[in-house]
Amino acid sequence: MTIRQLSETLINQIAAGEVIERPASAAKELIENALDAGATRIEIATAGGGKTLLRVTDNGSGMAPAELEMAIRRHCTSKLETDLLDIRTLGFRGEALPSIGSVAKLSLLSRTAEAGEGAEISVTGGKVQPVRPAAANRGTVVEVRDLFFATPARLKFLKSEKAEASAISDVVRRMAIAFPQVRFVLSGSDRTTLEFPATGTDRLARIAQVLGRDFRDNAIEIDAAREDVRLTGFAGVPTFNRGNSLNQFAFVNGRPVQDKLIWSALRAAYAETIPHGRYPVAVLAIDIDPALVDVNVHPAKSDVRFRDPGLVRGLIIGAIREALAREGDRAATTGAAGLMRAFRPETARPAAPWTPSASPYRPFETAGAAPNHFREQQAGFADFATPSARSEPVFPSPAAREEPPPQRHPLGAARAQLHANYIVAQTEDGLVIVDQHAAHERLVFEEMRNALHSRAVPAQALLIPEIVDLSEDDCDRLVAHADEFAKLGLGIERFGPGAVAVRETPAMLGEMDAAGLIRQLADELAEWDTASGLKNKLEYLAATMACHGSVRSGRRMRPEEMNALLRQMEATPGSGQCNHGRPTYIELKLSDIERLFGRS
Repeated sequence: MTIRQLSETLINQIAAGEVIERPASAAKELIENALDAGATRIEIATAGGGKTLLRVTDNGSGMAPAELEMAIRRHCTSKLETDLLDIRTLGFRGEALPSIGSVAKLSLLSRTAEAGEGAEISVTGGKVQPVRPAAANRGTVVEVRDLFFATPARLKFLKSEKAEASAISDVVRRMAIAFPQVRFVLSGSDRTTLEFPATGTDRLARIAQVLGRDFRDNAIEIDAAREDVRLTGFAGVPTFNRGNSLNQFAFVNGRPVQDKLIWSALRAAYAETIPHGRYPVAVLAIDIDPALVDVNVHPAKSDVRFRDPGLVRGLIIGAIREALAREGDRAATTGAAGLMRAFRPETARPAAPWTPSASPYRPFETAGAAPNHFREQQAGFADFATPSARSEPVFPSPAAREEPPPQRHPLGAARAQLHANYIVAQTEDGLVIVDQHAAHERLVFEEMRNALHSRAVPAQALLIPEIVDLSEDDCDRLVAHADEFAKLGLGIERFGPGAVAVRETPAMLGEMDAAGLIRQLADELAEWDTASGLKNKLEYLAATMACHGSVRSGRRMRPEEMNALLRQMEATPGSGQCNHGRPTYIELKLSDIERLFGRS
């Protein structure tokens, strides 16, 4: 076979296959160019899901005619000189425009602030037309038509127009969150417009534009630093979760990224607070020295590599858990919203016809009963004089029998128990409904988890040590963490160059697959340089024990017990949700109740 040099057009088309995967990829590159040019207003117009038309208009610094010719050449950029370790812009390779021009019909119209007129250049399937004068406002207009017309094979693998338009919308949302000082407008062929007005320094206001007002009401601010890394942003309370990960956003030095280390740390931070199959809502921004992160891993620039991944992962987990401990016992406002919807007349079930046994003016009065007396079976209220079952946990009684005014406590004062399962408490400006089993389950679990962390876990010695064969590197990593494992009840030691001996296992786990656990820990250490699998197993067992050892549904509680439970919830981090991620209470404001009765 004869070796020959590929043509420039073919080289660009090959490069385009990596840089421009779909219309959303082209939109991302063009928006990044506009942001690097200092634009404060960016308008994106599409047709056919971006396949037929993609136009990006900005009011940035613009380009001179000579620069237009350079802009469509490969590896020509104004953002990088010699140091690949000091990247402070979104783009830096100089590949986007020539890649797009090789597979589409591309035109650039631009004018600088100093120029009296603009200039335009066109590229069709890699063929460049000369620069020509043109009328233009300050800034740049990049228009891409018939994307992938020069590579029909790639065109066939694109998704539907709706799916491609949705991908472009996702790109715009991520960029809008990263740059709240910029106004974004996205319009499509269906005449719908998505607009994000600039919010300046109010980053939460921009996030609320993208994720909705509910996120603003349920967000916890994150601001933490460790060594040369700073983490800022907002994370939703655990009960404010979603069925997919589309509402998770991460940025590194202002660059939107899809990094598995960040997502793994986010999942770990919300462990034991969100049900399986549900995802937290979070916006995380990492500011780090450019020399400590590599953004040149993939042509799409969505993957990054940190020089110290363990530091970044630990910072994310620690910062979010600290924030949840500080404010995570808040209940999501969406619970109250759902309760309001359930009470609205249009969603309520049709009322049963009035019968002689019930009066519309005395709804709790039944036939044969004395007026104004509530019967427990009909009303569902617990009798406060009924003694509690001594087989269940008993809460300590407060020192004072008289409950302080409700406004002194965030969760208020207990006023009733419904259906022997739900505590109704009065607060200063509303009421709270508490699931007694879910709330106490969380309290018991936190006590057990604190016990696990504050002292060594009891271990059981194996009659015959189990030998686990591993690579030498895995053995080295495991032995380096032997002291950490010993505190959790796992005793290991080196057994030759390629094996470890397991001599003790946590007593809580009983009979277990020690070899499987060791291999799982070795994999975790190789990937993240941290082994949380054993701790997670112990915490999972603690959660199971807490579920079986907490106040059961159906148990009637005395007023002092209910108030003691409320006070413990207020003092326990994360008490807003149980171990399975379900909310432990719902708060309904007085203003909401008044709206139900037409008072406001």
